[in-house]
Amino acid sequence: MATDYHHGVRVVEVNEGSRPIRTISTAVIGLIATADDADPTAFPLNVPVLLTNVIAAQGKAGKSGTLLRTLKAIGKQAKPLTIVVRVEESDDPAELSNNVIGGVSDGKYTGAQALLAAQSKFGFKPRILGAPGLDSQAVTNELVSIAQTLRAFVYAYARGATAVEATNYRGQFGQRELMLIWPEFLDWDSEQKADASISAVCYALGMRAKLDETIGWHKTISNMVINGPTGISKDVSWDLQDPATDAGILNAKEVTTLINMSGYRFWGSRTCEAQGGYFPFESYTRTAQVLRDTIAEAMFEFVDKPLNPSLVRDILASINNKFRQLRASGYIIDGEAWFDEEFNDVDSLKSGKLTIDYNYTPVPPLENLLLQQRITDQYLADFSARVSA
Repeated sequence: MATDYHHGVRVVEVNEGSRPIRTISTAVIGLIATADDADPTAFPLNVPVLLTNVIAAQGKAGKSGTLLRTLKAIGKQAKPLTIVVRVEESDDPAELSNNVIGGVSDGKYTGAQALLAAQSKFGFKPRILGAPGLDSQAVTNELVSIAQTLRAFVYAYARGATAVEATNYRGQFGQRELMLIWPEFLDWDSEQKADASISAVCYALGMRAKLDETIGWHKTISNMVINGPTGISKDVSWDLQDPATDAGILNAKEVTTLINMSGYRFWGSRTCEAQGGYFPFESYTRTAQVLRDTIAEAMFEFVDKPLNPSLVRDILASINNKFRQLRASGYIIDGEAWFDEEFNDVDSLKSGKLTIDYNYTPVPPLENLLLQQRITDQYLADFSARVSA
């Protein structure tokens, strides 16, 4: 504050206090696809392209490869922002996986690595990742690695001809950022003029974005009617009350499957996290990711400000206000931020270091409902009264 002589009035703006925290955008798809006949200007090879209208973009997506049918499946669920990286097709599976995985060439990212440059290029970070029809084990591993960097979530195919093979394949992964899906859907292929198999991952990407926009990231993709499928590529036995079915076995091994119950649906909410972890559900992982980035990005405005007690109070108020908002909206059970003296000693504060603790409880999905049915004769005790009533 100025201390020079002044005969009059000074007005100094003091812009302090808690700040509203805005939730990050989550319904942003990161898609890796092939289409040799796509418009090279609209979809250049190994360059991330932001689509604001997946329906309009289909006209330039070509007809070969995976791009067109994936965009159609996504568009039947929602119209989310979609970042597409088109990679070169190959008849050699190893070479195709290599093209999808990508790397760095002449200082530019290629393949799936190009998703890492999306935020700096477009201002949007892809949060829902997939490479439908291209997701070999190597590709899925790489996508999960990218997802951990971006704090995104991957949907991939559980490779196998049978449910048992699919569950065995599930054993190759242990990351919370991944959901495996088996088998595939059938839908109408306009080129073949017939129903044809299509990776269920196409629909998972669209459904995830749709739920983020309409319900929230705290709802899993399980048990929601999907627009578009006409069938399931494999026979999957399922019974709502019997776990001894194909669906029950797949779910027990953390593989999401497909059912037809008043419409086609995903059935299963589990991630591939190793047993005993804290993030067994898709919604748990996404809640952790959303809170981490939402709160961290909101703290940008506080960095480099004078570290005094009022600043700490403002930070705590900002975070706790956000937790109250999320709790009231049903996104979390509850959460709280606090200042702990143990982690903020004199030396730390003197060095400009501040530690704020916060916890939260995500909303679990109702996965296992037990209804206790009892037979009783108590309603016969007043039988006569009921007759004369």
